[in-house]
Amino acid sequence: MLKLHASGAAALTIVLLSGTAIADDMVYSGFPVTVSGYAGKKTTSVAYTGQIARHVLHDSLKKLSMKGNGKPNADLKAKMLSYYKMKDKGRSIIAPGTKGPFAVKQTDVDSISKGKNLVGKTYKGTITGMPNNMTGPELVEFWIDKASSANKGLDMANGYNYGQLISKFIMGAVSYNQAVDNYLDEKLGADNKPNNKPYKKGAPYTGKEHSWDEAFGYFGTPAHTLKLTPRNVYEIAKQGSKSKKPEDALAYADYNKDGKVDLKTEMTFGPAYYAAGFDASVYGKSNGTNYLHTITKAFLDGRKLIDSAKGKKLTDAQRASLKSHAATIGSNWQKVLAEATYKYAGSVYKDMGKLKTIMDAKGDTSKQMKKYIKHWGELKGFALALQTGKDNLGETATKLNRLIGYGPLMPNLSQVVDIDSKGNYVRDQGGSWGEYMLHMAKVQKLMVDKFGVKARNNAISGDIAELTKKLGSGDSAEND
Repeated sequence: MLKLHASGAAALTIVLLSGTAIADDMVYSGFPVTVSGYAGKKTTSVAYTGQIARHVLHDSLKKLSMKGNGKPNADLKAKMLSYYKMKDKGRSIIAPGTKGPFAVKQTDVDSISKGKNLVGKTYKGTITGMPNNMTGPELVEFWIDKASSANKGLDMANGYNYGQLISKFIMGAVSYNQAVDNYLDEKLGADNKPNNKPYKKGAPYTGKEHSWDEAFGYFGTPAHTLKLTPRNVYEIAKQGSKSKKPEDALAYADYNKDGKVDLKTEMTFGPAYYAAGFDASVYGKSNGTNYLHTITKAFLDGRKLIDSAKGKKLTDAQRASLKSHAATIGSNWQKVLAEATYKYAGSVYKDMGKLKTIMDAKGDTSKQMKKYIKHWGELKGFALALQTGKDNLGETATKLNRLIGYGPLMPNLSQVVDIDSKGNYVRDQGGSWGEYMLHMAKVQKLMVDKFGVKARNNAISGDIAELTKKLGSGDSAEND
């Protein structure tokens, strides 16, 4: 994902686990049961396995989306829908799996949590950045249908990489949306899942304890993140492929030292991976960021606050403090998505520059086109993900969607402008090559102006006025 600067090895304090409890105030674990009258066998109130199962379903779905052979494939589509829409028993974990010394403990989704799907937790609002006013679930299922008949998930004619579109959008439409617009918003209300009652009958956790834990689960970071550097957390996600020694990633992840990575508590998933990646990319620099640890600490501090209530209803002051932690999480998480949008706008810009050079020389563009389409899919997926939070982005969303469009500008200057009633893409003449490159610079400026992104990976050099002169503005409505 990123060119990273090593930030040194983490000083890991190894604490042997006793059952499920860890006596360590830097680890998101071991909070006791505070439910009054609880008579079960659980010794801790921490539980977010459903969220981890959904991260695994997402990772597996992304892998499946790249399995097509270019022809309609009903079996592949059914399998993809099994991981997105259904609650089928016996689904194997396609990703993440054991990789060299990075041994993963679980091999099936049910061993993490049973009966989970992604569709039920996908943002139900209208996705205005794509044609036909589809809802979040409708858009994902539309892409699944297209991916199942695409060659390795790629539509080279229209410019879509379905694995990237599906993955990046779900990181927002499921993980980000559920955390910031549900568990850290509505469920923080005084009478919504109160702390003096179990979340559900017989549960070992209160309403507020479990709501907070579920939000933490959607962030997808190891429980011991505060004992690790962002680089360590990033390397865990990469399963050793970005480590000096492949076994290093296992050492960072394996907090209980059983030789395996427990996906429930020790793995890095999408949202935390990007937070860690941006922090690591600018470590020690003047534009340094601290998204990963800021978000994780706010989650941990909020959980400690809930625990301090000892099963009693939270006071207004306690809930106000909890909402402050939630606001910290939400604003930093939003910035991570904005940073990703910024980064991939820069990638698309660079790809277009390289493509122009190749086209001018009448060379073979096939390899560079795949990179362009991949990066555009990441850009579009994150731009849509950014719009699934609790705040209506209004004019900012409109500008973003117009600048990026429904599809990338293709070398013949055509661009997808609609989807017909049969689900076929409709293309029309787009703007100039230089104009679309200028749009990418404007996307970056928008992310700085509206969200204050700091890491700014893949920054496009030159201000808008200089770039307009260099690239030509065309007749775009988005040149102000």
